Amino acid sequence: MPHQATLLRDYTHDITSTDMLPTDNLHPVLLGLFGEVGSVMAVAKKHRREREAYPEHQRAAEEEFGDVLWYFVTLCRRLRIDVGTVFPHITDGITSNVRSFPSEERTLPNLGKATAALLDIYSSNERTFSLLRAFANEYVQALQAKGLSLATVIAMNTAKVRGRFIDPDQSCLPTFDENFPDEERLPLHFEIRIMQRKSGQSYMQWNGVFIGDPLSDNISEPDGYRFHDVFHLAHAAVLHWSPTFRALIKQKRKSAPNVDRTQDSGRAIVIEEGLTAWIFSCAKQLNFFDGQDSVSFDLLKTVQQFVQGYEVEQCPLSLWERAILQGYGVFRQLLHNQGGIIIGDRETRSIIYRG
Repeated sequence: MPHQATLLRDYTHDITSTDMLPTDNLHPVLLGLFGEVGSVMAVAKKHRREREAYPEHQRAAEEEFGDVLWYFVTLCRRLRIDVGTVFPHITDGITSNVRSFPSEERTLPNLGKATAALLDIYSSNERTFSLLRAFANEYVQALQAKGLSLATVIAMNTAKVRGRFIDPDQSCLPTFDENFPDEERLPLHFEIRIMQRKSGQSYMQWNGVFIGDPLSDNISEPDGYRFHDVFHLAHAAVLHWSPTFRALIKQKRKSAPNVDRTQDSGRAIVIEEGLTAWIFSCAKQLNFFDGQDSVSFDLLKTVQQFVQGYEVEQCPLSLWERAILQGYGVFRQLLHNQGGIIIGDRETRSIIYRG
């Protein structure tokens, strides 16, 4: 395992470009730190209440401790203090001033107190270092009480925040089907016509052939969901993934039976359809993302949970954000014009509307 100082130094370097908060105001950073410490306690409370019924508690704790560390490192950077100098030395998972693993019942309240004490940074500059060091000490003890590894927490948080805030290297993004024959690949470029007939149903046409079934909103208050196939097209173009679209155009990867069974068939299709419906229910409350250039981090994290175990989980959250925003941009035009042509391009990972 890398030395702790190296871990923290590398982590600080890796997350600096993910800091989108104001650089001249500590308040948003402190609020974020308080909120994430609260989330750590919420995970502990839920685990105590549900026990075995909350099997994902360790991963949730790792994520929340990672978020706490992100804000703390960001705070230290604002104060021009090397975070490595405020952390207690760790030897074999135990801090130098702790002889045994501390209890969660003691460490979490102490972490909360140390967080509240950081408010004194505003008025007591001479105590800044000692306050930061006290917080770091309580953080490490709380980490140990949960049985978590600092290296694991750092690795998970680095991947999470860089995947969310850093534009990915296009050449390193997954394509999923480049090694398959042409007839089993999603098309590199496609134009899909979606039209609405007098019945109110939408129809989809590719290369002059109708594909899929006619769709209705299937809800008491019409909301345009009859055009939701555009989201599958956005997934195909931007993420290079859509088991639903593969099924519609009959281009499943049948030459690899295991891939066909696990990635292109029934359950994967249900996952995509369910995810699409859930995002749509959120989007309705946000005017279908009209005028927005970003998507809630919480929404994106739920998307990530939805697709665990499927190939698309390799896509960074920033790519999901692009697929969602582009898909809803085209959806709004489809809805306004009651149809149109959707042009998808996998090479540029984009989807656009043409009337």
